Amino acid sequence: MSYTQQTLHDIVLEQRKFFRTGETLDVRWRLEQLRKLKSAVIANQTLLQEALAEDLGRSPVEAYLCDVGPVIVEVNEIIRGLRKWSRPERHFSGLMCFPSTSTKVYKMPYGVSLIISPFNFPVLLTLGVLAASLSGGNTAVIKTSSKSASCTRALKKLISETFPEKYVTVIDGGHDVADMCLSERFDKIFYTGSPAVARHVLEMASHNLTSVALELGGETGNWAVVRKDANLRDAARKIAFFKLCNAGQICININQIAVAEEVAEQFLKELRAEFVRQIGERAEENPEYPKLITGSVYDKCVRLSEQYKDRIVFGGTGDREKCKFSPTIIYPVGPDEEIVRHELFCPLLPVVPFKDGEIDSIMDMIADREHPLAMYVFTSDMRWAKRVMTTQQYGGGCINEVCIHMMVKGVPFNGIGHSGMGAYHGEWGFREFTHPSAVLKGKTRLNLPLREHPYGGKAGERKMRLLRLFER
Repeated sequence: MSYTQQTLHDIVLEQRKFFRTGETLDVRWRLEQLRKLKSAVIANQTLLQEALAEDLGRSPVEAYLCDVGPVIVEVNEIIRGLRKWSRPERHFSGLMCFPSTSTKVYKMPYGVSLIISPFNFPVLLTLGVLAASLSGGNTAVIKTSSKSASCTRALKKLISETFPEKYVTVIDGGHDVADMCLSERFDKIFYTGSPAVARHVLEMASHNLTSVALELGGETGNWAVVRKDANLRDAARKIAFFKLCNAGQICININQIAVAEEVAEQFLKELRAEFVRQIGERAEENPEYPKLITGSVYDKCVRLSEQYKDRIVFGGTGDREKCKFSPTIIYPVGPDEEIVRHELFCPLLPVVPFKDGEIDSIMDMIADREHPLAMYVFTSDMRWAKRVMTTQQYGGGCINEVCIHMMVKGVPFNGIGHSGMGAYHGEWGFREFTHPSAVLKGKTRLNLPLREHPYGGKAGERKMRLLRLFER
């Protein structure tokens, strides 16, 4: 479908008109819509898995593990908790407000939301965010990525068969359509993608002072730090799994590794062995290995591999026709080289050696750069690990593990600074898509003249004594 500014304006107007009917405020109604969403995902599971295979070369297992299954888990968590989360909070108003002693905080929806989703997890990062928006009582316009065209078609079918356009609709198209969406007045915008585009989203949203949530990969990428006392085989196994997942096209994936030079050779040996064990000598020949989203991403891998060809210790091969590039370890890399100063979002894995006794310098260097979305440390020194994880600035992370912090129920998924703002998953998503409204219930009898004039003379003195008493 070809969209014009007027077409999008009409869609937003119809959604705002529907929102103002108040139908979305009923929590029972919201639960019914969430159950419909869950049923639609289950009914279209095969369609979604086939679309993920076409766009990203995902095997059915990886498609379900990373996209389809987590949506069902997310919706289930919201369904179980929504009644409790949406319940108004009761507060004692305090003596200053006497005799009006009762205040409630209502969790109110923003209204019409815009969800801009990325190509790398086109199902999870569309429908998972949608579930949060619907839980808050909003309507939703979804702008999907033009890069994952098959998933967009599948999502358009799923949504159009499940919800009316006045409630939820999917918009396809390129950057021009995204800009037309951002030109409209929305009440909440949720964007997942790169920091560069996020700046543009924030600028457009500022024209209407629209509340914005951003989930970004981070300007300088996510670090994994491997100390000399780490379990090297375990660390290598987990890092290899993660780097193979979606061919490295994951916002919380490891962008570069800092490894203690005392164990660097042994760690690299373990890491190479794990890549071979899990995917084979040439990953691009394995049908289970995902592909890169576009030829330009493949060309970037080739260009960087050629630049660092004398330091490639594993991988460096690919198949452009299949758009697959093997996981590629580059070692040694200096901490100030360009390849570790920006997010790669691909299978390349630079490894930076450091003296274990100088770990504080490495952590200071990481802290001086833009805040990452994720932080991973591998060590047996839990005191050091706890100190790092409670003093560094990052979105979320793991000690002796990778990525699965985002699968824990009840905890937020979020970034900070160049890796994002706002949070979601479960109750955090409900909070992100609602705003608190405090409402005091006033009394019509026994009202004191404390706040009223006169403020001077003996009356003012009496009022001042009472005010000081009440404010203790």
